[in-house]
Amino acid sequence: MPSWNIHSAHAEKLLADCGAAALGVADENAFLFGNFVPDIYVGYLVKPISVWIDYKATHLARKAYIPLPDYERFWRRYVEPYEVPPEIVLGAWCHLVCDNVYNAHARAYFKVAHIRPGERARVGKQGDFAVFGRTLDIERHVEATPELIAQAAAFPQYGIAEEDVRAAVAAANAFVDENRANHLDELPPLTLLTPEFFTAAFEDADRICREGLLGRMRDS
Repeated sequence: MPSWNIHSAHAEKLLADCGAAALGVADENAFLFGNFVPDIYVGYLVKPISVWIDYKATHLARKAYIPLPDYERFWRRYVEPYEVPPEIVLGAWCHLVCDNVYNAHARAYFKVAHIRPGERARVGKQGDFAVFGRTLDIERHVEATPELIAQAAAFPQYGIAEEDVRAAVAAANAFVDENRANHLDELPPLTLLTPEFFTAAFEDADRICREGLLGRMRDS
């Protein structure tokens, strides 16, 4: 799955290119935070957490070597019922889009390159994702505002406790700070993937996110 610097870059690009209002976003802070929400309770990036929820449940994904989160099912369940969806929900949907797209591209790439599933492939893929993320310009911190804490508590898939919101905010902001400190001006040689892989995956994820959010606003 994409590292949080990649998720941050997608969220910041959407806001910069389209404008918050066109995306149906009034609270940009909550939208940015939403882009991390599905990973909070998985137990890898945010510690400590008050509860653990299986990746398959948080990402609406079937068990698989490279899972494909079902962002369309998430949209039907948690976006469509709202006349004005909470920004945290829209951000979480974008997260699932990105995970789905990057993982689908990885599946296709591994098949063509005859890379067999296993720990080496998993570690290499995630390492390359992290390195690519360091080439992206991200700068926005999220804040544990009362509005964000309220949206998180009311997140329709599962409530997010205030202590976990604060821990996730700290983790997200640490990613931004680390990216600034260790930014790469160009992509170095990668372990498994290629620059073309990341160009295609980034463009596809960006396109699906913007078409979904802009299209919802046009149809509303």
